[in-house]
Amino acid sequence: MSTTEKRPAAASVAPHAMAALRRRISVVLIASQILGGLGVATGIALAAVLAQQVSGTEALAGLAPTATVAGTALLSVPLAALMTARGRRPGLVLAYLIGALGAGVVVAAAVMGSFPLLLVGMAGFGAASSANLQARFAAADLVEPQRRARAIANVVWATTIGAVLGPNIAAPAGAGASGLGIPAAAGPFLWAAGVFLVAAVLVLVLLRPDPLLTARALSPDDEQSAEGRSIRAGIAAVRASPRARLALATVAVSHTAMVAVMSMTPVDLGHHGASIDLIGLVISVHIAGMYGFSPVMGRLSDRFGRLSVIGLSVGLLACAALLAGTAGGSHGQSAAGLFLLGLGWSAGLVSGSALLTDSVPGPARAAAQGLSDLTMNTAAGLGGAAAGLVVAQASYGWLNLIAAGLLLPLAALALFTRAR
Repeated sequence: MSTTEKRPAAASVAPHAMAALRRRISVVLIASQILGGLGVATGIALAAVLAQQVSGTEALAGLAPTATVAGTALLSVPLAALMTARGRRPGLVLAYLIGALGAGVVVAAAVMGSFPLLLVGMAGFGAASSANLQARFAAADLVEPQRRARAIANVVWATTIGAVLGPNIAAPAGAGASGLGIPAAAGPFLWAAGVFLVAAVLVLVLLRPDPLLTARALSPDDEQSAEGRSIRAGIAAVRASPRARLALATVAVSHTAMVAVMSMTPVDLGHHGASIDLIGLVISVHIAGMYGFSPVMGRLSDRFGRLSVIGLSVGLLACAALLAGTAGGSHGQSAAGLFLLGLGWSAGLVSGSALLTDSVPGPARAAAQGLSDLTMNTAAGLGGAAAGLVVAQASYGWLNLIAAGLLLPLAALALFTRAR
């Protein structure tokens, strides 16, 4: 369907109805984020543990969350292309369906004891994370520039409910699946598959009219050609803007540091005698830091500027690495470090996403946003893959030190961009 064919339905939204439309779209996105966050967090809580059990070695444990991140990265560009051509709704629905299929493959791999199949399933599982990430941009499609960070943050915050509950559901879900002959560490993925299917149906039925297509229809002066909205146009727009390049660096570095440290924390806690329930609690504290305070980050970003909150992100992530890397057997200190790790990630994601949206032309935004998710998840995938090897060959403390070292170039780039 062409742009001109889509425009009349979207353009029929009267100006006085825009506020109600924004609220309704926000409610649908928030509900889908709750479900998506619940499914992702329930599965990912024990991903490294499941990988260690199936592979039989700790050195490969980090590949399971890494495969999830890789799947998120690989699907970012095709999903962005689909959204650019057809709108947010088809892309989000497809992503949740692929995530459900991936979760089912993970369960099958665990039953069969196949590590390669497990990685394939984890890659498909990552599509649900891609849906959750893209939803934050959908929330910004129809809002004013001065409120974009808050709109993004509100949708990010919605993930808190599902994401905090998820790791604590992991143990009961695993126990319930044991009766079906499914390993306990794989049970959460069976639960996640059902949750993703519900999220897909919710978005398919209720996310109407499509926010991206509506925004285009209400901006008739924007370039509407396929060339102006292509992935190539998104890359060109980012290359042309120093602030957009900083935005990409911010989300990539903050996400890489978070994924690398978080993915190996359950293994480190297990080395120090933590039970599955305690591991779930620590990950819940971490996820609360990731999502629970995102509205605060959004307001700070809108009020004091995106660059100031990027600086805050660097500081929080550095403190997190210090606490987590020196915790040893202190589970309380580990929890505090993981909480700050999530908080720093939130500051980086919200401010970086808002800065990217501000810094590129409207027609190229969806493509640039897909490029952002590709960049951040590719970088995080590499970091996650290296994390298991670093912990196996050196220590969890060294992993945190390396994560802190990634922050130095980001801090320098932010200072340089502010000076310009």
